[in-house]
Amino acid sequence: MPTKPFALLASRSEDVAADEEYASFLAHSGLRPDELVRIRMESGTFTPLDLGRYAGVFLGGSPFTASVPDEHKTDEQLRVETELGAVLAEVVERDFPFLGLCYGVGALGRLTGAVIDGTYAERTGAVEIALTEDGAADPLLAGVPRAFHAYVGHKESCRVLPPGATLLATSAACPVQMFRLGRHQYVTQFHPELDRTAMVTRIDVYRNSGYFPVEEADEVIVRISRADVSRSHRILRNFVERYAA
Repeated sequence: MPTKPFALLASRSEDVAADEEYASFLAHSGLRPDELVRIRMESGTFTPLDLGRYAGVFLGGSPFTASVPDEHKTDEQLRVETELGAVLAEVVERDFPFLGLCYGVGALGRLTGAVIDGTYAERTGAVEIALTEDGAADPLLAGVPRAFHAYVGHKESCRVLPPGATLLATSAACPVQMFRLGRHQYVTQFHPELDRTAMVTRIDVYRNSGYFPVEEADEVIVRISRADVSRSHRILRNFVERYAA
């Protein structure tokens, strides 16, 4: 087990969603609570962040949409983005172990020159993810099949990769589902941390947030419940096993 803990940067103000997300990370990463330090970015200033204290950093999903013009963002989102930007700049400079899930695409992508917009947004559901040749050879995806299902639900995505990025996974409706920068910085558009329980909580909490038509919430729950997304969870455990220090 790691001698240094991992950090989870989280930004969900709703306690039920935040707690379910943390529980999912613990369940599928294999980490104990003392090995995964949750930092709730929305609750107040969290920088400077000493990366040297951690074996690696997870960035959870978020209700924030990175590509929205600044004038339409809340003061809270602007503060979080400013502080998170400083952390990610150091992550990039040091090529520090990082795994950003969904919101990570927008946050890391914007910082490093990607085009992030709503072109390939996806409603909440389960989709088939396909690994590229580079993805199949990447150690973070060891043991993950070439095609697997995972949960998605996002209003923005990466339309153009940042310079130097390696595309690792794609899907029919969203061409960039996962990419790597440097050797150790990874982001996924899909949610490998979510199981059915966590996804149902997410649907209940955000049913009025535009991720799917409100009147279809019960149908969405039925659809996501039919999907086997267990293969996607391997990514979290691989990250921990690779970077545990």
